Amino acid sequence: QVQLVESGGGLVQAGGSLRLSCVDSGSIFHANAMAWYRQAPGKQREWVAGVTNTGRTNYVDFVKGRFTISRDSAKDTVYLQMNSLKPEDTAVYYCSADLPIATLDMYGYWGQGTQVTVSS
Repeated sequence: QVQLVESGGGLVQAGGSLRLSCVDSGSIFHANAMAWYRQAPGKQREWVAGVTNTGRTNYVDFVKGRFTISRDSAKDTVYLQMNSLKPEDTAVYYCSADLPIATLDMYGYWGQGTQVTVSS
């Protein structure tokens, strides 16, 4: 059973920071690399950053140097530290296993997401 709960979103001015958290009270955290995704209004959901079970990280180009993903296995929690936020970062942010989005859609491996709004 997948139970992902994202939090930490909000309204912030451009240049500001937010730290997102995602707690997995289900069964996917320990078995998978984890990732953050986002979906902006009118756009498809996209992968943003991933972290393996050993802590190796990877990022999409447009967040490199600004976002940092991490995980705490003792707390079954994944974090996304977002700095130097831009209006184009406005989206609903989700965490899940680091798998193809189509696969996650098929199995419903999504939480409710957390809204991030960056004002200019």
